[in-house]
Amino acid sequence: MEAQKRQWTQRIKTALEAMARNRDIDPAELADISLVTETPPKPELGDIAVPLFRFAKVFRTSPNALAQEAVSLMEAPDGQAAAAGGYVNIKIDLGNTAGDLFERIRREGAGYGSGSRMAGRRAMVEFSCPNTNKPLHLGHLRNDSLGESVARIFRANGAEVKKVNLINDRGIHICKSMLAYQEFGSGETPESTGVKSDHFVGSYYVKFNQWAKEQPDAEARAQQMLQKWEQGDEAVIDLWKTMNRWAVSGIEETYRRTGISFDDVYYESRTYSRGREEILAGLDHGAFYRDEEGTVWADLSEIGLDRKVLLRKDGTSLYLTQDIGTAILRHGDWPFNVMVYVVGSEQQYHFAVLFHVLKKLGYDWSEHMYHLSYGMVNLPDGRMKSREGTVVDADDLLEELQRMAKQEIVSKGREQEVDDLDLTAERVSLAALNYYLLQVSPSKDMVFDPAKSIEFNGNTGPYLQYMGARLSSMLGKFEAVRAEYEEVDPNWTLMDSTEERELIKLLSEFPAAVEEAGSQMNPAVITSYLYALTKTFSRFYHEHPVLRAEPKELVVARVELCRGMLQVLKNGFQLLAIPFVESM
Repeated sequence: MEAQKRQWTQRIKTALEAMARNRDIDPAELADISLVTETPPKPELGDIAVPLFRFAKVFRTSPNALAQEAVSLMEAPDGQAAAAGGYVNIKIDLGNTAGDLFERIRREGAGYGSGSRMAGRRAMVEFSCPNTNKPLHLGHLRNDSLGESVARIFRANGAEVKKVNLINDRGIHICKSMLAYQEFGSGETPESTGVKSDHFVGSYYVKFNQWAKEQPDAEARAQQMLQKWEQGDEAVIDLWKTMNRWAVSGIEETYRRTGISFDDVYYESRTYSRGREEILAGLDHGAFYRDEEGTVWADLSEIGLDRKVLLRKDGTSLYLTQDIGTAILRHGDWPFNVMVYVVGSEQQYHFAVLFHVLKKLGYDWSEHMYHLSYGMVNLPDGRMKSREGTVVDADDLLEELQRMAKQEIVSKGREQEVDDLDLTAERVSLAALNYYLLQVSPSKDMVFDPAKSIEFNGNTGPYLQYMGARLSSMLGKFEAVRAEYEEVDPNWTLMDSTEERELIKLLSEFPAAVEEAGSQMNPAVITSYLYALTKTFSRFYHEHPVLRAEPKELVVARVELCRGMLQVLKNGFQLLAIPFVESM
């Protein structure tokens, strides 16, 4: 449709220029007014609408009279143009357009929708970044879905992408779990208790916070343990290695289950010292200052903020210090053009400071770093609180979603239609999870409702999967009778219903949706597009037969439409990390 839009706007522009010459109007008066295209509010009005209101003053006539005259001057070999209320409404002849579109989709296959907007750019996307004192929770799942999807969308826009994770394996929170294990562990292990290893470690973080309410010096002892860790105390380091191994192995198991992967993994314990070195070097060059107590500060008045601690008076690092070192190491390892941090909105201040401090240190590439801020995600019954142990564990939620998906399949009597009930339920649960988490724009808070997410009707991942399965089934049936249509060519002009025209337009707009999702770093653009596409297809499928259509030229045309529909669904699923299922 983009090519048609350009052709028609050029025709209208040519007509307006001819009208200006007839009236002795200086063409320069038209040059500053751009033609825009819109989608008519009703399909019967056409496929494209071009408003001429901004030209009425130049021509000293009404917008509608202007539109009527412009239409009278235009040739329309590939459609119809009509004036209405100051608009030129255009109905495109979709005959050749449909054939060209389906040929392109067939030729490009899994690559249809991909573009070159980010060609030649290296984009690093950091996401997940778990702490090794607790298992992944619902908030991490939103983070992981966003990071994975944005990375895939960047690749579809032509970028070379590197997905990275930062394991937060040091700091006061880690020491709290370690201290609680020293106090209460009694030599227990994940193996001896039968508890998944990251959940095992997380239980001691909860125990610490319960214990700290009764033990006044608990916080101070945890801080002392952090100092011993930074000093290389052998006993502390040994315990730290053991508990981190437990935590990371459990987290990696959850990643495998959710299909999340990374191209590189960084560990704070290996990068934090680089940040300290950079801050001390910046201090020597006058970029920062030290107060009388020995604390190192950054003056942030240049960006409208006060000041920020970079090194504590005892010499220990902060999260900010560590992120500075990690960013510099990463750029050295893989010089990027774009760096995106997928982190919750409560860290907006942190990243504003991080980017500014890097710039003060002389790293100009920091101007191409972005914070993809996302809102809080909760369940219908309220907020999660990790310190009290009331978080929604990712593993528990995944188990619940898979149980619900299996129950939904069985309740609808479809268990005989799937090859492997457990595998299908797992794939449906991932579709439910990722689609529901991604359909809300990242910046907004959201409520994740497991029951709604798993529904097979409405704006859900399983609904989209079901439509894909229906398409697969129908196309399979066509293959069984394909011999009857070997000599039949599609007649695209026969596909002129409202639903068919809308489907053709929507399928042609998929590349634009992918580009928009990339420029906005917003997978919700893709979820909205796919839902609009499947709703339109559902109306078409209900109103118009495919395999039983007459004549045969219409059958093969509609089959090509369905093939294009299926390919675009698959390509969209790939961008959202939604598994495709042949039957359900």
